[in-house]
Amino acid sequence: MLEISFAKPVAPKSGGVAILVAEGVVASKTGLAGVAGSVDKACDGAVLRALKAARFTGKKGSSCVVLAPGAGLSRVVAIGLGAGDKIDERGIEDAGGTAAAALANEETAAIAADELTRPQAASLAMGAVLRSYRFDLYRTKEKPEDKPKLATLTVLADDPAKSKAAFAPMQKVAEGVFLARDLVSEPGNILHPVEFADRLKPLSKLGLEIEILGPKEMKKLGFGAFLGVAQGSAIEPRMVVMKWLGASKGAKGKKPAKPVCFVGKGVTFDTGGISIKPAGGMEDMKWDMAGAGTVAGVMAALAGRQAKADVIGLVGLVENMPSGTAQRPGDVVTSASGQTIEVINTDAEGRLVLCDVLHYAQKQFDPALIVDLATLTGAIIIALGHEHAGMFANDDALAQKLEAAGKATAETVWRMPLGDAYDKQLKSDIADMKNVGGRPGGSITAACFIQRFIDKDRPWAHLDIAGTAWSSKDAPTVPKGATAFGVRLLDRMVAEHHEG
Repeated sequence: MLEISFAKPVAPKSGGVAILVAEGVVASKTGLAGVAGSVDKACDGAVLRALKAARFTGKKGSSCVVLAPGAGLSRVVAIGLGAGDKIDERGIEDAGGTAAAALANEETAAIAADELTRPQAASLAMGAVLRSYRFDLYRTKEKPEDKPKLATLTVLADDPAKSKAAFAPMQKVAEGVFLARDLVSEPGNILHPVEFADRLKPLSKLGLEIEILGPKEMKKLGFGAFLGVAQGSAIEPRMVVMKWLGASKGAKGKKPAKPVCFVGKGVTFDTGGISIKPAGGMEDMKWDMAGAGTVAGVMAALAGRQAKADVIGLVGLVENMPSGTAQRPGDVVTSASGQTIEVINTDAEGRLVLCDVLHYAQKQFDPALIVDLATLTGAIIIALGHEHAGMFANDDALAQKLEAAGKATAETVWRMPLGDAYDKQLKSDIADMKNVGGRPGGSITAACFIQRFIDKDRPWAHLDIAGTAWSSKDAPTVPKGATAFGVRLLDRMVAEHHEG
């Protein structure tokens, strides 16, 4: 992880420096101010002249690199913030990410934050850290010139100590994001269900209570749907329960509130089972456990920053494989809730895992609300592309909280419908339900299936993150690859609505 330091706003004399430029400043009579102005002055005006020559306006999301401008500096990176009255937290974070990418090959670098507030300086640092993520565990022959050199980025802020304090909890959230990205990036032969569960054990050092259930325990609990998915694999399934009791520990003599509960689908590799997927693109199914990765990441974030809330995270970990023991299309399984399911398509396995874990979560913890996350359907990608996760909810207030948190963290969700017309597509001739409806509205009927296992009047939301769990291109704070979508969204929701 990129190390962040905070220092007083003095123009650096070597290395690279990033400056933030609001729209219209370059063309104004006053020109660059603060550290940016000092840098330009030390370079005899070369920076401002270069920006004018490049027609750099400071438009939001734009950037301009000035190489070797003088004064011992190797490069100056100007990053546009847009109109001054429209600069927000997201824009500041994006600027930090853009700076980190542009300065990655510098051995020493700084970014000027002297005209920002302390929270904004912290957000700038957060953006830089998030963009610096790399998963290079299996690269053995990477050329030195292809590796980023920057290890520490100095944020030049008016009050370094207070800016550092504002950044401290953000850094813990970033660590949760990195954990989720690491898990999702791992190949299926390494991160199978047993290994995944083992990697969550060290989270106990953060104060999380970790409980791991194997097939024997799950059989006793009646997890017929979950274990049906697992039966084709030589690797045993696991369910991991992570408890963060940040509110209960501080409660003196008063009954703690019901916990918030997050549940994640953790299919560490999904071949589709007997209903096997096409070979093309099947390698992407290593990240069919992204929902579980997100839940692990947000639990690490909450514990890391010592959130004053009670939160339970559960992940169902399984591998969906074809074999002589695999579940067959047409099989009927009995879920932990007692409801029977006719398995029409073994590639609709995530919902079979979730239904048992969700039932357990509600009976064991009686949560105030429950949110599940899953790379559940390709249909949601057809509907929403890769810009939003699909959100299905039975509670308007919960949906609004998730939508607002998504906008604040750029992990946006779009509410999708539920209803009897869709639910009726799950009618089975021989069991309580089928595990699939038809092709029309596939993401909706999948959500309707899950809703059948939610207690009446229990606030619940389902986030289908199939289109947002992995990115094929770089974004300002999300490099190409695993996104950890949902970690920041859920952390923000807890922070704003569930911490006393």
